[in-house]
Amino acid sequence: MYSAIFATALTSLSFAHAAGPIVPGTTGKLGDAAIVTTNPAGTTYTATLPNSTTSDIRGFVAGTSNANGTGVVFNINLSGFPDASLGPFLYHVHDQPVPSNGNCTATLAHQDPYIRGEMPPCDPTQPETCQTGDLAGKHGNITTSPFQTTFLDLYLSTVQGPASFFGNRSIVIHSSNTTRLTCANFTLTSGNGSVGRNGTSSGGNGTVAGSGPVPFTGGTTVSFVSTGAILVGLAACML
Repeated sequence: MYSAIFATALTSLSFAHAAGPIVPGTTGKLGDAAIVTTNPAGTTYTATLPNSTTSDIRGFVAGTSNANGTGVVFNINLSGFPDASLGPFLYHVHDQPVPSNGNCTATLAHQDPYIRGEMPPCDPTQPETCQTGDLAGKHGNITTSPFQTTFLDLYLSTVQGPASFFGNRSIVIHSSNTTRLTCANFTLTSGNGSVGRNGTSSGGNGTVAGSGPVPFTGGTTVSFVSTGAILVGLAACML
């Protein structure tokens, strides 16, 4: 009986991490994300999912500088998702690129230069308070297969240098319980991402800057510690 209770607790905790309550006004330790206004027109970075033997999900995620330089227009075209019971599916820009062995775990956490963390979940009515890489949180989960959508994200950069730059990172597709199903690196497919619209390399983000992927801050580890504390308490109650 105790083993069944323990298993149920584990399952409940995993879904709580994936779909906890939204807390309006939650933002990063460095404040809200800045709107990027100097993206160079015509610059596109595309992540094309691999022909994997472990996943049937195929397609691409492409981000192109908005014509006026403000934000990035994303074009998403994906198919081959597993059973709908594993959804809705999530997708995020992750901090690190996929290594040559294709290990999606090595991409670490979401792109999060303002150090917000994953919990509580993103409030889509206040996208500036979300992790910059949380595309599903800001713009909606994947609920159909095939899945196609287009949207403007104001907080990502196509200019190399600032921490809002996504072109040297990766896209990761998750099931609803956050299991990583497949992943791919963004690569430059058109334009020039080295110089901003006004001849600068600031990318419109004057708050957070960096020459490469922002180091992993360990946000996910914090949730694991909290989970461990809960499980220890549960085990103590069983003794």
